Amino acid sequence: MSVTVSSRPSRDKEPPISRLVLWNIDLTLVDVAQVTRAAYADAFEEVTGVPLVYLAPAAGRTDSELFFDFAARNDVDDADETLLPHFIEALGAAFGRRRDLLTTKGRMMPGAADALDALVRLPDTVQTVVTGTIMPNATAKLAAFGLDGRLDLSIGGFGSEHYPKASLIQFTRMRAEEAYARAFAEDRTVYVTDSARDVEAARIGRVRPVAVVSGSSTESQLRAAGARHVLSDLTDPAAVVAAVRAATDGG
Repeated sequence: MSVTVSSRPSRDKEPPISRLVLWNIDLTLVDVAQVTRAAYADAFEEVTGVPLVYLAPAAGRTDSELFFDFAARNDVDDADETLLPHFIEALGAAFGRRRDLLTTKGRMMPGAADALDALVRLPDTVQTVVTGTIMPNATAKLAAFGLDGRLDLSIGGFGSEHYPKASLIQFTRMRAEEAYARAFAEDRTVYVTDSARDVEAARIGRVRPVAVVSGSSTESQLRAAGARHVLSDLTDPAAVVAAVRAATDGG
């Protein structure tokens, strides 16, 4: 199903205050961890010459941050900023070679498509992503399951930008305001994620977290990180809409 994102208004009108919904991708909308790990391993060894034996926790981290975590855990002493662009390029190529495996070795998280569709129907609401994944790989993950058309990826925040999540959240909100000529106030912006680290990033980025217990973080961890609105999954579109509305209507 293809859903058209909100149209962009003329800039000569007074910008209305609208709602912005930011989505994490991995373990919130899709689970393609097996494919992603294989791409990380290929790219890391190609750039450093060292096999990727020891992984690092990916939740809440960007691909750029993970590269340096991988280097530290696998005793690559000479990893520095000069290697990062080569890793990012190699990662995009390694993931691209595995695009056909996304639907056979991965899955869309239960209820993800219906949740996105339900939020599209909310008035004055725009949806995009804030993810630690580099842009081409993030787009491929969503496109494999038909979710890309439900989001405005042109304003999204991606790991390609080499910023921590809290900064990506703010940059994405400001990009949305510029692109749509609307005000997306901090208290009208939501970050939907499964990660306690992302919930903390939302709080640092001064937007409202809505957490989903679909990743490695427990409900208690998500609440301790600052999530007031926690969903067990995305299978009830009405509950997703209610959580987003409560978070952005002062709850």
